Amino acid sequence: MTTLEHPPFSSLPLRAELLQALQAVNYVEMSPVQAACAPAMLEGRDLLAQAQTGSGKTATFALGILNKLDTEQFHTQALVICPTRELSEQVAVEIRRLASAIANTKVLTLCGGKPLHDQLVSLKRDPHVVVGTPGRLKKLLDMASLNIGRVDTLVLDEADRMLDMGFHDDILAILGFIDSDRQTLLFSATYPQEIVGISRAIQKNTLEVHIEKENTTDQIEQVFITATDQQKPDALLRALGKYQPDTAIIFCNRKSVCQTLYESLRQKGISARPLHGDLEQRDRDEATILFANKSLSYLIATDVAARGLDIKSLAAVINYDLSPDPATHVHRIGRTGRAGEKGIAISLVTPNETYRVEALEEYFDADMVFVELPGADKVGAQVAQPATATLQISAGKKDKIRPGDIVGALTADSGLTNDDIGKITVQAKVSFVAVDADKATRALKTLTDGRIKRQKVKARIVAS
Repeated sequence: MTTLEHPPFSSLPLRAELLQALQAVNYVEMSPVQAACAPAMLEGRDLLAQAQTGSGKTATFALGILNKLDTEQFHTQALVICPTRELSEQVAVEIRRLASAIANTKVLTLCGGKPLHDQLVSLKRDPHVVVGTPGRLKKLLDMASLNIGRVDTLVLDEADRMLDMGFHDDILAILGFIDSDRQTLLFSATYPQEIVGISRAIQKNTLEVHIEKENTTDQIEQVFITATDQQKPDALLRALGKYQPDTAIIFCNRKSVCQTLYESLRQKGISARPLHGDLEQRDRDEATILFANKSLSYLIATDVAARGLDIKSLAAVINYDLSPDPATHVHRIGRTGRAGEKGIAISLVTPNETYRVEALEEYFDADMVFVELPGADKVGAQVAQPATATLQISAGKKDKIRPGDIVGALTADSGLTNDDIGKITVQAKVSFVAVDADKATRALKTLTDGRIKRQKVKARIVAS
């Protein structure tokens, strides 16, 4: 089922608090996936929806959860399972935004890579909504520390990636703790046969929704470059020099390739970080924050690790390794060319991968364009450098720090203005702030010499 209409959210039978929150975040018209899913979801039907990143699926199921939430009932009423911590945190942020007008709503994120003790303390009072990754959720359930027996809304977000990551058995084990009389919402960017199988096993009276792929790539210029495996590093540098994207996600099919390419680019002084499952959580967090802050030019990622990245504007996507799956290719390149902006997708193709390009031509029903790159001696232009630098501050929510406090500290008697300050992320114990790259040293001195809310803090510039 596909719809291209954009009816207003006000046409939905939503509680007044949600309509107020939607207005506050300027959500007026529904996206195609929202228009296709929301009416049946609000009636209580199960959903199996194929929806790309950036389609509005998170807001869709958040509305379904919150519309029937009873905050006077102190038990967990909704569970959202995500493949990665990054996606879990993005989902929790969106749910909290839409719950802003519903008093006393408790949303808890339960993921690996965070201290188990802190999560156990938070679970002493059951949250209304839990968002988490399969491994940590199962661990807490096995410890009898998490109670989901009365959950009436279950969401599996990015279900295809959870299956790719080997979470099939963990998911089924988690479902064993939940009453079968529930609403189950299953969202997947791609639609392999395994998704159909798990849907049939855990859903009933299911509405299937598919959003046509051509809606995701209209603003994207695709170019293909022939290069052997040995030529790829040089071809990448020449492509960056030719097209000059200020930000790009560079996709690799294997974690080892991500790491090797990162080390190669860093040796050349290029602003890049890897993002894959073998990294420590702190390194993954820093990489995603720097990239979102535009303090990092290039993020070298696997498909799984890149799920959940909330990047509003991305100049380019580069397929260092071409995906064997056309649907995954569409999901990758759909991260650029959003919100009416133009984007470019650059794919490196080895001579023995031409059959994959042919599969893409059939998938898109269009000819793919191959381009020639300038010779190595004619690259000339330097690749893009970050516009901002990010500072880490040794204070956060537990210190009662808010974004406005950081802005106030930076602009007081320093010569910095609001225009010099970018995105601010306040976490439990630390905060991050993006500032104009040319003024990072001054900002660091201001924070080091001064105070935030009368508190002395430590600060450092996070290397990109």
